[in-house]
Amino acid sequence: MEFTREGFYLLLNSPKPLWLVGADLSRAELRWANLYGANLIRVDFSGADLRWANLAKSRLVGAKLIGASLREANMREADMRWADLHRADMEAADLSGANLLGANVTEAQLSRARSLEGAVLPDGAERA
Repeated sequence: MEFTREGFYLLLNSPKPLWLVGADLSRAELRWANLYGANLIRVDFSGADLRWANLAKSRLVGAKLIGASLREANMREADMRWADLHRADMEAADLSGANLLGANVTEAQLSRARSLEGAVLPDGAERA
């Protein structure tokens, strides 16, 4: 699935829930994007700039976020099971209530997040 810059802007600003299953958004510039509740299963966000993006309650199951910038992103209650977060920058990201079961992410990355309260960690443990 390929998008022009204008087409992608219109898509992000449409009133209905966003459905981008399997899309290639690698290296996309999505700073401040509102992806609240979006269905982003298996989307490739490798190298994407998602700083300050709203990904709360989005479905990122199996998504590729390799080397993505998630700095200060709102990822509250996001479903990130089996997501690949290798080398992703998660500085000050809010992962409260997120499900990271089976995700490829290090403890060092998670320690940089603003909050993990209520999150399910990759090993299935829940953070208090």
